[in-house]
Order: sequence, then C-alpha cells, then structure tokens
Amino acid sequence: MGEHNRFDATTRVDPDGDFVPALLKADTPEQVAQLALQHAQALFGCHVVRLVWDLGIAANGQPLRHTYPNTPPNTAEVALIDAALEAGDEIRASVSETSVSRLASVLGDARAGSQAVLLTDWPAIGGDSWDGEAWHEFLSLVAERIGDVLELAYACLAVERLEKAARLQSALYAIADLASSALDMSEMLRRLHAVVGKLMYAENFLIALYNAERDTLRFIYFVDAKDLNLVPSDEDIPAESFHNSLTLAVIRHGCPAWGPSRQLYRDFGLEWEEVYGPNSADWLGVPMAAEGQVCGAVVVQSYDQAGCYSEEDRDLLVFVAQHILTALLRKQAHAELERRVDERTRELTAEVHERKRGEKLQAALYAIADLASGELAMNEMLQRIHSVVDELMYARNFFIALYSTQRDTIRFIYFADEKDPGMYDPDAEIPAEQMRGSFTLGLIRHGRPVKGPARFVAELLAVPGGIGRGSPAEDFLGVPMVVDGEVRGAVVVQSYDETVRYTDEDSALLSYVAQHIQTAMARKQAQAELDRRVQDRTRELASAVSELRAQIGERERIEQQLMHEALHDSLTGLPNRSFLLDALSRAVSRTQRDPQHLFAVLFLDLDRFKVVNDSVGHLVGDEMLKLSGQRIGACVRKPDVVARLGGDEFALLLEDIHGPEDAYHAAQRVLDALSEPMRLAGKELYPSASIGIAFSDQRYLSAEELLRDADVAMYRAKAHGRHRFEVFDEHLHKEALRLLDLEGELRNGLARSEFEPYFQTIVRLSDAHVVGWEALLRWRHPERGLLRPADFLAVAEESGIAGQIDWQIFEKTCLEIPRLVSRGGYVTINVSAQHFRSPDLAQKLLDLLAAHQVAAHSVRIEMTEGALFENADQVRTTLEVLRQAGVMAALDDFGTGYSSLSYLHRFPMQVLKIDRSFVTDLDSDHKGGSTAVVRAVIALAATLGMEVVAEGIETSTQRGRLLELGCELGQGFLFAHPQTAAGLAALH
Repeated sequence: MGEHNRFDATTRVDPDGDFVPALLKADTPEQVAQLALQHAQALFGCHVVRLVWDLGIAANGQPLRHTYPNTPPNTAEVALIDAALEAGDEIRASVSETSVSRLASVLGDARAGSQAVLLTDWPAIGGDSWDGEAWHEFLSLVAERIGDVLELAYACLAVERLEKAARLQSALYAIADLASSALDMSEMLRRLHAVVGKLMYAENFLIALYNAERDTLRFIYFVDAKDLNLVPSDEDIPAESFHNSLTLAVIRHGCPAWGPSRQLYRDFGLEWEEVYGPNSADWLGVPMAAEGQVCGAVVVQSYDQAGCYSEEDRDLLVFVAQHILTALLRKQAHAELERRVDERTRELTAEVHERKRGEKLQAALYAIADLASGELAMNEMLQRIHSVVDELMYARNFFIALYSTQRDTIRFIYFADEKDPGMYDPDAEIPAEQMRGSFTLGLIRHGRPVKGPARFVAELLAVPGGIGRGSPAEDFLGVPMVVDGEVRGAVVVQSYDETVRYTDEDSALLSYVAQHIQTAMARKQAQAELDRRVQDRTRELASAVSELRAQIGERERIEQQLMHEALHDSLTGLPNRSFLLDALSRAVSRTQRDPQHLFAVLFLDLDRFKVVNDSVGHLVGDEMLKLSGQRIGACVRKPDVVARLGGDEFALLLEDIHGPEDAYHAAQRVLDALSEPMRLAGKELYPSASIGIAFSDQRYLSAEELLRDADVAMYRAKAHGRHRFEVFDEHLHKEALRLLDLEGELRNGLARSEFEPYFQTIVRLSDAHVVGWEALLRWRHPERGLLRPADFLAVAEESGIAGQIDWQIFEKTCLEIPRLVSRGGYVTINVSAQHFRSPDLAQKLLDLLAAHQVAAHSVRIEMTEGALFENADQVRTTLEVLRQAGVMAALDDFGTGYSSLSYLHRFPMQVLKIDRSFVTDLDSDHKGGSTAVVRAVIALAATLGMEVVAEGIETSTQRGRLLELGCELGQGFLFAHPQTAAGLAALH
C-alpha cells in the first residue's frame, strides 16, 4: 500500500494509467530512463530527452557517468549537467541560434547519493500549452523510481566488490600457502595457475623469470592451448633469442601491456614471428619487480575472445604477480636453504668425523710423546707404542726397523707377529745384503708408503721371489721414517685376515705416527745423551759461575764508574749539570712540601776567562778551572753541591740555610778564595768571578727556573763591574719578563717589516759637501715609537735574530740607494761580526746588489775591530772578494780596540772611522789625550793610503780641530740628524 501511495499520479501525468505500473516494473536505470523519455516526449512534447546518472567508480577514481540514450553529451550539455548537480535544482538554458530552451532537472536526493539529471529541449516554456505542475509531478515520480533503482544498483556493486575482494584475498592466501608448502616447484606453479584462473580467464598462462646480470630468460611455467612449442622450464635462454617477444618487451619496459597481440607488436615496434606462437585476440602481461628491478613477467591471453580482459583484470594481475614473485622467491630461498642445510650437514658430519679422528690421533701422539719423555726402558716404551697404534688401526702384526746408512744394516728394534714370532733379534744388526728378499729393505729403498696384498707389494718393490720373507700377508702397509730427507727406518703393519684392508687414510695416519715414533725414539736416545752432557755441563757451569761472579763484580764497579762519569765533570771531577739539576729538583720538591725549608743557588762565571784561553792556551785554562773548582769546593759545607755546568760556569746548591746571610757569606768566601793569585805554567794569574744568587721560593716549579734566575743575577753582577755577587729580586724578574716580551716583539716586528734604515750624511769638513751616507738601524715600534739600536739590539743578538734584522735593513737600504746616489756619493752599511762567520757573505751581498741594480762602487761596508779576529782568514777572503767587485770596507770605532798597524796591513781596508769618544774630547783646550790619538790615526791612515772619517761631530770647535789635524771627512749632528730617505729627499 505504501509503495502505491508514493507513486499515485493524477490523470494529467498518467492519463492512460499504464505509465506508473510500467515504471514500478523497471528495475534497472536504463529501463527507467527509457520509460521516462518516452512518456516525457509523448505527454509533454519535449524534443530531446536524455537521462544522466552516476554509478560505479572509473579507473581514475572518479564516479562513472552513464547516459541514456548511450551517446556522450556534448560540452554544453556537460556544463549544464554539472551546474544543475551543484545547484541541486532545475536549471534552464537556451540552445544557441535557436528558440529552443533546455532544462536540466535534478532527480533524487544528493544526501542519499542517488541523483540523476533529466535533460529536455522545449520549443516554448511558460506558454499556454505549458503545464508546469504536471511536469514537476512527473519529475517527482521518475525521481522516486530512479532513486530506488540506483540504490539497488549501488548495493549490487558493493556486493560484487566484496565478492571480488574475497576471491582476491582467498587467492593471496592460497599463493602464500603454496610458497610455504612442501610441494615441488612444478606442482606449486601448476596450483598457482589454478588460483589465477579463478580470478580471470587464464587458460593460456606463463611465468618467465629474467636474470639481468646474464640477460637471460627462463620460462619456469608455460601452459598454452594453441602454442605447443614447449620451452624447457630449467633452461636459461639468452634474451637476444626473444628480441621480438612481447614478454621480453614487458620486462624491458617495466610496465603492463594489454590488448590484441597484433596491436601490441605495433606499439612496441616489434615484428611477429611464428616461433612466438599464434596471435591472440586479447593479451595481458605484467612485470614482476623486486627492489626496483624487473625480475620477470606473468602473461595470460585469449585466442578467441576479444576484450576478454579489463583494466580491473590488469590491475588485479599486477597485484597478484607481485605475490607470485614473492612466493617464487620464497620457494627458491627455501630450496636454496634446504640445499645449503644438506651441504652443511654433510660438511659438519665430515668435520665431526675428522675431529674425532683428529682427537684420537692427537691422543695417540700425546701418549707417544709421554712415553718418549717417561722413565720406561726402550722395549717397554715400544710395546706401549704398539698398543697406541693398535687403537688407531688394525696392528696385531707390527714392527719397527731402523736402518744405518753408514753401516748399511737393518735392526728390528721391535717385532710382533702372529705367524712369525721371534723372527728377528731386536739387538742384532742384519746386513742389508741378507735382507734383499724382504719387504722391509724394499720399503726403505723405495722411500715412499706402500700398501696392498703381498704379491702386489713384492712386484711394486721388485722383491725377489714375489712374496717377501716370512708368511705372506693378505694386506700390507709400510711407511718409511725419514729424517732430514734420508730414510732412517720403517714402520709396518700387516694382516693375515682377508677381511682387513688398509686404506689411504690408514697410510696417511701411519706416516704421521711414524714420524712421531721416530721423534720419540730420537728423544729417548737423546735423553740418555742429555743426562751425560748435563753432568758435564754442570761441572762446567760451576766453574763458569765462579768466573761470572768475578765479571759481575767488575761490571758493577764499571757501572758505578760510568754513573759517576755521567754525573760528574771529567775535567774537574765536580758534579755536572745533570747531577745539579737532580739535586735541585729534590730541593724544589721539598720546598713545595715544606715552605720552611730554605736553600740558595749560586751561579758563578769566571771573569774574562776567554782572555786566559786566548792568551796562554787551553791547557793553562783547564788547570785554572781545576784549581778554581777546588777553591770553590773548600768554601762550602759537606752537604752542599758544587757543580761545573760547562765552560767557565759553576753552580753551588746551599741546602738548609737559615737566611740570606748564609748565602751572602758563602758567596763572599768564594770571591775571596778565587781572588788569590794562581801560579800556572810559570805565569801568575789573578782570576775573579761574578756570582748570581737565587733563593728558594714556592713559585719555582722546576730546577731550570731557579738556575735561570741565578744566571740572570750573575749577568747583572757582570754588568755592575764583575768580581761581585748580585741577588735575583723582583726587579730582575720583571726585567727578565721585559726582555722576554721584547724578544717576542722583535720577532713580530721582523715579520711585520718594522725595521727600517735611517741615513746620516757623511760630509767634507771643509765645505760640508755631502759625499755619502751611513745607513743606521731604527725600529718603528707600533706602541713605543722610533727606537734606537741601544734599546733592543743586545736582546736581538742574544735571541739570534739580529742577523735577520740586518738583512731586512740591507734589503730596504738597497731599495733607497739609487735615489740617494743619483748625484754621486756612496752609502755605508754596518755588517756585524756574526755575518763574517758565513763563507758566502760576499756572494749574498753581491747578489742583493745585483737584484736591486745597485752599483758596487756606491756601497761600502763598515765593521768593528772585533770582527777581524774571530776568523781572520775567512774575513780577509770575504773582503778581497768584495774589493774586487768594487765594494770598499771601512773599520768602525777605530782606536777603541786593538788599533794595531799589523792587522790594518793584513786586511784590505780603505777607510778608518775615528770613534766619537775621541772626537768629543776635542772640545776641551787640552792638547793631549784625544788630540794625540786622532793625530796618530790620521798619520797612520795617510801612511796606508786610507781615508779617515770622524764620527760624532756635534760642535764647530770639534770640526775646526779635526781640520787642523788634517781630517777631511766627518759626520755628526752638527751637519745632520739621521733621517729616512724620503726625509732627505724633501730637504733637497
């Protein structure tokens, strides 16, 4: 009753009363559409009628759209349909270039998911013939029915999808079960075929595996109703043989292929060949891939049904193919695992057998070794060895024979035989000539293991008579005993039982045992010899021990002497630096533990000791050092340490002092003792010393720090006049730190090229005409400004970088020389004594001048008198090379040193420079002193044909006196202060 109520209609909609019953009988969307279109055209007079609805899901995931009649809507119709569905209501539109109106009427409820759209064309809407009420009543009837039918269709689709999913799930379970089953590969593949056949048409079915490394195909399963060309399932076929195959094309391209085979051949650019079988009406192939690499393909085909497969079948086969590949790989892995398990089982069985055999052999060898080292008699040992061998193999009949190569005899030291007991005397040596018919001699001559029946062995060993001596054995096994490549005997086992046969393993085993038997007997024989030799050796050792004790005593004495020499000075016998540092380290450690413990270090240096060495010789100097050490040692207490550090340096460690006064008194005693004259080599010498004192303090962490500070104090004593002592204090500590900082600044300044030349003019005194310039060293310090050499040169010389600074100045001077001497003149550079120690000084200077294109005659070098005497021959050679190149040499500060005419004559000097100290005194009215020295120097230079330049001229009086004395050249503040080359250029 309720069904008819929903579909009650007025006579305007169903005048004949047959439309509604027919509509109720329609159970598919197509049937409803056909009735609705016919009725709409007949009753309402619309021209074109089309019903559109969505049912199912397309391959792209979108709803699958259906139309009736089954002709696709055009673009305008599609747009109108989508607009109506979006609005959820009826939409009207005009058909272009006509008077026709088009209606898109939405049927059904969007929330129920069962909507449809009815498209109708009308010649006129809204006129007298238009019955809108009847039209909408008609739409309601159709909408009700189409909604019911679509709902039923959706339910059917859902059921169908569930059935397909169930079939697929069942198929995958079946494939997984097959992969883990005990079936062989062919049966498993046959059942896989059956599983696929339940999912789609698969009468013609194949599985191919592809090996990318070898580029081969293997058709592991092939069933085809028409293609009877069977391919072996266990054969790898080169892929090139199937270059036109669709299966190979799917593998090469890595994607599914679907359609008639002729079309696929064209798509892949292949040529069909008869060998690939007849063409199919529908062909579907999908690749199997693992880890991104194609491993094969699965193919189904139909010869008589076009369109047999759908997109759904293709997607399904792709999915199933991967599970088939997984099953195949699992099956192959399982088969491989079983093969490897079987193989490993065999290996382990063999290993166990070998291990048991090895353990048995090892036990036998241990037993033989124990017997060899035991106290048993030889016969008893051999009997037990026989028992050991019998546990390894059949050895009831066993004997050991030894062969003497020197005497050519055989001795059977052990013989046990069932049939021929007592055949040989173990103590008798049998000449080999009497054993010619024996296997034993034949084996020894043969030198290799032999086994087999008696006649075979006799033939192999060429034994006369063919059976050997004694009863013939059913089986014989003999091995030689070889020592250092020579056969020394044989070990034999034999059997009279025809069921016993010796194997190659027995032969190898007996050979191995024979060598240990040989070793055991040799060890037994050696044991007796060793006992005798031990007794002899014991007597020898007793004598050697007595002698060794004497040698040890001598060695200990020598070691003590060496230790003393290592820690004492060889000249004076005093402790050396190592001894002192060790004692000082202990004192420092004690002070760290106990601040009340006081000690002092005195660092002593003999004054002007080098003069003694240079004047009276090193032998006298050595005697002076010895006597000085004795005098110093007499000034201190017994526990105190007096050490010679090297050269003329000594150090004293005064332990447990009560205060600084103890150290002061000790230092004064040393000074007084050393000041006493020494009579050495017929000469009376008056030595003196400078002493630096450093006291213990907890800030000292090492002996070297304390010794360093005492050394610093000693140098201050020397600076204050020598023959005195000074104490290291905080001022000296700060001075040491300042010098350390200054050294670092010097190195940085050198790296930053902060050193530069300043030039002081050299003039003609008569008219102040400039004849040259002297390049003077200056340091443009980034913080302290311009520094003179007196501020830093001593530290630079001590730290070893003065030479590098000089070369930096030489380099910069050469850059300025061309500008300075453009109108004539020369530039002098100061070369210190250390440069003359290098034999290539001249060449380096000349190379520097050449590099800067400086003429040699425009450069002069200045040197002090002390530089001439360090290596006189080398200095003379250097000066000669420079003079020949045009570089003149000037002797600076003349008159302050040796001022000897002899050395002036020996060296190629061209200029003498009078020291400023003599020039300064010329200001006074006193005519003696400096005036006489200057006059003498000028006269000496005139005699030698040398120029004279006076330094440090600061007053007109000094200039006038020098002119009166005949000095023509000079330099000093009276004429110009040192300036940079740029500053000099600005003046001109």
